[in-house]
Amino acid sequence: MKAVKIFSFGFRGFPHTQGGIETHVENLYPLLVEAGLEVHCAIRHSYKNSFNSSDWKGVKFHPIKSPKIKGAETLIHSFLSVIYAIKLRPDIIHIHAIGPSITLPLVRLLGFKVIVTHHGPEYRSKKWGPLGRLILKTGEYLGMRLSHERIVVSQELQEIVKSNHNRSATIIPNGITLPIVSPANKISEKYPLNTGKYILLVSRLVPEKRHSDLIEAFVLAAVPEWKLVIVGASDHNDDYSKQIVSSASGNSDIIFTGFQSGSNLNELYSNAGFFVLPSSIEGMPIAMLEALSYGLPVIASDIPANKEVGLPTENYYSVGNVAELEIKLRLFCSKEVTPEVKELNRRWVHERYNWSDVAKKTLAVYASLSTSASSPENP
Repeated sequence: MKAVKIFSFGFRGFPHTQGGIETHVENLYPLLVEAGLEVHCAIRHSYKNSFNSSDWKGVKFHPIKSPKIKGAETLIHSFLSVIYAIKLRPDIIHIHAIGPSITLPLVRLLGFKVIVTHHGPEYRSKKWGPLGRLILKTGEYLGMRLSHERIVVSQELQEIVKSNHNRSATIIPNGITLPIVSPANKISEKYPLNTGKYILLVSRLVPEKRHSDLIEAFVLAAVPEWKLVIVGASDHNDDYSKQIVSSASGNSDIIFTGFQSGSNLNELYSNAGFFVLPSSIEGMPIAMLEALSYGLPVIASDIPANKEVGLPTENYYSVGNVAELEIKLRLFCSKEVTPEVKELNRRWVHERYNWSDVAKKTLAVYASLSTSASSPENP
């Protein structure tokens, strides 16, 4: 029997590319290949590497050239990916994120069955001007109303889809794979860090992650012997990333590592004291789930997506409240985290969020599409 052919786009590339959507597809698609699907992914040519030059863990890659222009790169690559699909003729097109979903009228005109995964309301980000927000909202509108099936990564997004677009959506949250916890070998050579004595944040350098809140709170907390490690980079050398790095210049207790992956990232997670996520916008925070998979205690802003993870109340603080975050930092720095506590954290998150479940639920959505009518549900 011929395998169902899936063609997917809406991400930069993978593996070893920063970003929540990139992490999502990196973990999901090899599992779908194992389940018998033929998975093809359009990636941006500028993110092509030795892993995704043609095939990785059974996933077939199609690097498509598009200009690396801030604000236009995603849009251009998405339309080029749809044109490429004419040649590939997949059974299902799976689009990730609302920006690329602006291509839905063309996708439907070409007769493809299409699924959209809504990863978050990106139009809320301060990095977008009026035109960018309009494009993203239009993408959400078209993606949710013209797709045959919709997947969302959180209950908040399911409610947005229902209330704003009168459509149903299947909740399939992000997952984790329990990692091997490693000693600090490589990172000890590169950075002046002591195991269990640094606060960790892993994210792209974008405004909605609110790095400045954490930096300010850390400076005010003035906890002896502790350091703050910020892992991540900006897709473009923009004013925000320059401002964040500049705000910590001269403070040897604040370390920017840039983008990290593989064993370096594993060691940074493995040896941190705890993790902080101060963001104002999330879909379903993969970085938080990853921190928990290493057993780390987590402090997070109280936005709906973060609270949906289900941590105790004392792990949250009011988003943007630097004074409250400062108090939390002091409290968590004073707590002893035993191996037993870390193991409980690991078990807890693995029971609730794992990629095997994500793959099974995604396969169920594909199956429902293959047996359903060829038009989106009516309002």
